[in-house]
Amino acid sequence: QVQVVESGGGLVQTGGSLRLSCAASGRTFSFYTMGWFRQAPGKEREFVAAISWGGGSTDYADSVKGRFTISKRNAKNTMYLQMNSLKAEDTAVYYCATDAGGWGPQRRNLGAYDYWGQGTQVTVSS
Repeated sequence: QVQVVESGGGLVQTGGSLRLSCAASGRTFSFYTMGWFRQAPGKEREFVAAISWGGGSTDYADSVKGRFTISKRNAKNTMYLQMNSLKAEDTAVYYCATDAGGWGPQRRNLGAYDYWGQGTQVTVSS
């Protein structure tokens, strides 16, 4: 069993920055692909970014590439999402998730992830 808890959301102005954290507990953290997803009001949950178990591979949605940075610290069982140059369209609930299947093309698919956090709200005001 794995538990994941997000934190760090909040209200920020356009162009500002936030850093989200995801704390994992339970089974060995380092053997999982980790991902961030988001869901805006009235929209489906969508892929934001993913990172491999060792942190050497990352993947980003085109909408956030160059603005967001995903990272992890296995020793602290924590993953981060640094969000810079935030836009109004980044407003959403952000979710952390773990995938026991390892790094692969499925990393962008919601169905590949086994454990999800409750989400943290990010609101970007224009």
